[in-house]
Amino acid sequence: MVVTFAPVNVTTEVKSVEMHHEALSEALPGDNVGFNVKNVSVKDVHRGNVAGDSKNDPPMEAAGFTAQVIILNRPGQVSAGYAPVLDCHTAHIACKFAELKGKIDHRSGKKLEDGPKFLKSGDAAIVDMVPGKPMCVESFSDYPPLGHFAVCDMRQTVAVGVIKAVDKRQLELARSPSLPRKLRSLNEYYPQYLPPQS
Repeated sequence: MVVTFAPVNVTTEVKSVEMHHEALSEALPGDNVGFNVKNVSVKDVHRGNVAGDSKNDPPMEAAGFTAQVIILNRPGQVSAGYAPVLDCHTAHIACKFAELKGKIDHRSGKKLEDGPKFLKSGDAAIVDMVPGKPMCVESFSDYPPLGHFAVCDMRQTVAVGVIKAVDKRQLELARSPSLPRKLRSLNEYYPQYLPPQS
C-alpha cells in the first residue's frame, strides 16, 4: 500500500503493519497499530500529520475551512481576526477566525443573523477559519475524528466546533524546489499520485 502524509505531502510505501512488534496482514477498525514505511525519516513526519491511502481520497493540507463554533467561556467578544490555538486530533495550531458568516441557534441550527460583528459566550456561529501553519483537517461528516476541535486561549477551552467544509490546498507543493531533496525524490518516485503539472 502507498500512503501520503499531510500536510507535509510525503508519499511512501508501507513495508509492514505491526501490533506489539508482530506483523499483521491487515489492520481492522479499532486496532492500535504501527506501520513501517520506506525511506522516510522520523524528522520528516510530526505530531498532527495525517496518513492516508494515496489512491483513495488522500489527505491534503487545508488552506481554510468553514466550521460551526459554540463560544463556551470567553470574557469579552470574539470578532474576525481572533487567532486562538485549535486542538484538532493531535494537531495544536493557531487558526484565525477570518470571517464570521452568521450567528445561529445552537439547538435548531437556524440562522439568526448574517455577518455578525462579534460573538460572545453562549453564541453559536458559522465561521471561516484559516490555519496559521500547515494543517490537515476534514469535514466532520466525512471523517469525524478529524472534523471536530476545541479552541484554547488563556489556558482554558473557550469554544468547541465541528468542521462543515474544507478548502483543500492542492499538492503543487510536492514538486516545490524548496522541499528538502529527500522528500522531492520520494515524491518523484511516486509521480502517479501527484497532479499533472500545468
